Amino acid sequence: MLQPRFTRDLATLPTHAFSHRSLTWWGIMAFFLIEGTFFILTIASYFFLWNQEQAWPPAVEPPDLLPGTLFTILLLASELPNSMLKHAAEHGKLREVRWLMILLTAIGAALLAIRAFEFPALNVYWYDNAYASILWALLFLHTTHILTDWVDTLVLTALMHTRHGMEGRRFVDVSENALYWRFVWLAWLPIYVLIYWVPRWFVST
Repeated sequence: MLQPRFTRDLATLPTHAFSHRSLTWWGIMAFFLIEGTFFILTIASYFFLWNQEQAWPPAVEPPDLLPGTLFTILLLASELPNSMLKHAAEHGKLREVRWLMILLTAIGAALLAIRAFEFPALNVYWYDNAYASILWALLFLHTTHILTDWVDTLVLTALMHTRHGMEGRRFVDVSENALYWRFVWLAWLPIYVLIYWVPRWFVST
């Protein structure tokens, strides 16, 4: 029976890595593709339904701008602490990571609170017509996006405040979570235009 023969000691190799050297990063990229496909299909459905209607929106007022615009402003502003968090995680700054994650968790809660006012601000119910259904579908889809990432951030925030937060792989988790947040707000921008501005522009013309 052959005995294993070791020719190199790998004990000195790092236990974690960032960006494409991390398996977590590749998982995030897969999420981008999967969830991005859902957004693209839903947006395509929006234009398909629009093409079937004689008027868009069909005899209803466009959604109120205030809740959606406040949401968008706060969402875009969140990228500043998010970028700071990603940088801190990749440089192993535990104290900075901890307080920035608390801040981003609070921002996520505020976004969800504002989102609760967006649904009634659509001025339609999901069952009223096809236009109403696709607006609610777009908003609901992105809400699940925000909610799932917020829960993930909440759990990771708690974890970073334990002894496990000092592990290198946890800093990788924080960095990739920050990367995912960028996808969250980038995905919202075309949806915001479709929900709040396309019907408004069409009515005005």
